[in-house]
Amino acid sequence: MNGEHGVNPLPKRLVEPTAEQTATGPATVAAPSTITAPSTVTAPSAIAAPGRGATALPGAGKGTGVPRSALRALTPREREVLSVLPSGEGNVAIARRLGIAERTVKAHLTSITRKLGLRSRVEAALLSAEWADELRADRADADLT
Repeated sequence: MNGEHGVNPLPKRLVEPTAEQTATGPATVAAPSTITAPSTVTAPSAIAAPGRGATALPGAGKGTGVPRSALRALTPREREVLSVLPSGEGNVAIARRLGIAERTVKAHLTSITRKLGLRSRVEAALLSAEWADELRADRADADLT
């Protein structure tokens, strides 16, 4: 009854192929010819967690709800860190790219989320993507000085 080591063996029908499976060969699945991106993307903070209702980004549906004037509250280096967030790089890669320590990147991200009233790095990345033109202009101005 019990197989080796006291474990019940799988029934033969699950282990050995049927005559039909042997005759037709292994099953194959065709890959899709095209893959399309979803028309909308839901931020992780907008997904309901077990036991909690769904939360939404501030001003969901019309951007993040943070006024663009809030950029003035950030230091030039914080704006620079914010500008590279949408690339999806981790802290180490951002640090290398900007020539600063990883810990400094973490400190800037903490300061950015606090100053702008954001709850996560994801919200900061969404905001950065929304404000890409302003952040690019800031970097261009900084490069000229």
